[in-house]
Amino acid sequence: MKRLFVFVLVLGLAASIFAAGGKQESGGGGSGPTTIKWAIWDYDLTVYYKPLIDAYQAKNPQVKIETVDLGSADYMTVLGTQLSGGADLDVVCVKDIPGYANLVRQNRLEPLSSYIKAKGIDTSLYGGTTEQIAVNGEVYALPFRSDFWLIFYNKDLFDAAGVPYPSNDITLDEYDALARKVTSGSGANKTYGAHYHTWRSAVQLFGILDGKNTIVDGTYDFLTPYYERVIKEQNDGIVQSYAALKTSGTHYSGAFFNNQIAMMNMGTWFIATQIDKVKTGESLSKNWGLAKYPHPTGVPAGTTLGTITSIAVNRNSAKKDAALDFMRFVSGPEGAAILAKLGTIPAIMNQEVINAIASIPGFPGDPGSKEALQVYKTYLEMPLHEKSADIEIVLNETHDAIMTGNSTIAQGIKEMNDRVKPILGK
Repeated sequence: MKRLFVFVLVLGLAASIFAAGGKQESGGGGSGPTTIKWAIWDYDLTVYYKPLIDAYQAKNPQVKIETVDLGSADYMTVLGTQLSGGADLDVVCVKDIPGYANLVRQNRLEPLSSYIKAKGIDTSLYGGTTEQIAVNGEVYALPFRSDFWLIFYNKDLFDAAGVPYPSNDITLDEYDALARKVTSGSGANKTYGAHYHTWRSAVQLFGILDGKNTIVDGTYDFLTPYYERVIKEQNDGIVQSYAALKTSGTHYSGAFFNNQIAMMNMGTWFIATQIDKVKTGESLSKNWGLAKYPHPTGVPAGTTLGTITSIAVNRNSAKKDAALDFMRFVSGPEGAAILAKLGTIPAIMNQEVINAIASIPGFPGDPGSKEALQVYKTYLEMPLHEKSADIEIVLNETHDAIMTGNSTIAQGIKEMNDRVKPILGK
C-alpha cells in the first residue's frame, strides 16, 4: 500500500508539473493566449490602464495583459526588489528618473535602440525626452505620459486691466512687463500679475531652457539673472511673497481659483483640476486660458520643462517579443490618443492628441489655448544622473534660503556650487 501511495503521488506531481508547463508554453506562444504581466501602481485610481489594455487586446486577441499592482508607495523600490528576485514581470511602468537610473544600473531593463530602429519608431515625437534618458547612447524605456509647464491665465483680470492676453511666443522680459501691467489693487483686493509656487523648479528651471546648462552640472552661476528677476518682482509686489506662501502653506490652486492671480506658470496636470473645479464652482476663475511657457530671448517658443512616466521591458522576460509590442502600443500614437481622450497628457503631442485634449468639455475654447499644447522641446525637470537625489536636497535648501531672504542671491549660488561639486566628486 505504501509503494502504491508513493507511485500515485509521483504520478500526481508529474501531472501537475506537466499541466503547469503546458500552461506556460501556451502563454509563450502555444495554442492559448500569450499572457503578459504588466507592473503598475494604483490600478483602481488610474483611468487609463483598462482602456489601454482593452484596446490592445482587441487588436491582438492572441495576447492577454495581466496587471500586477505594486501600489504607489515606494513603487520603484518594490519594483526593483521584484525584478532582482526574478519575478516573472514582462512590462513595467517606470515612475521617475532616479528609479529608472537604478534599474538601468542593475541591468534589469531591455535595451531598446535596436528595436526602435527596426520598428522605425520616431523618437522625435517625444520632444527630446528619449535622448535625455539615454545611458551611454542606449535607451531602456519609452515615455507614455508627460506633463509639461505652460501659462494659465485669468481672462477676466486681463480684460478688467485692458491688457492683451499673453501670446504663445512670450519671452521672459515680455512676461515680466505683462505681469506688471496687470497687477493692481491692494490688500485683500489685490491682483498679482504672476505667481511662482514654492517649488525650486518654478524659478530655477527657466535657466535651462537655452540648452546651455543643466541642473546637475555643479556650477550654478547661470541662475543668477533668473533669481534677480523673480526677487525684484517679489519686492515690487508683482508676485506674492515666497515666505508668506511657505508659512501659510498656500497651494497654488487656491490662489488661482480665487481670482488673485492673472498669470501662473504651472504644469499640464492642473488642466483637469481647473476644469473640474470650475464645474463644481470651487474655482472662481471661470474665464481662463493657456499660453506657451515663457522663454529666454533667442529660445524657440514651445520650449518647456516636464516630467515623464515611461514603460519598459524586463530584460529577463520570457515573452520579450510580445512585451516589446505592447510597450510600443502604449507609448506610441495609438496609446497617446487613448490617454488624451481620457484627459491625461501623453508623451506624444501630435495633432490628433491636441485635438482630443482641446475637445474635453471645459477646456478653453480659444485657438490660442489649443495652440499652447504644441511643444517644441521639453527639458526634464531633473535629468538623468546617479546623484540626482543628493543634488535635489541642496538645490531645495538653497532655493528656500534665497527666496526667504536668509541668503543673498550671491551667497545662495555660492552655496550651491560649494555643496554640489563634492557630491559630483569635483
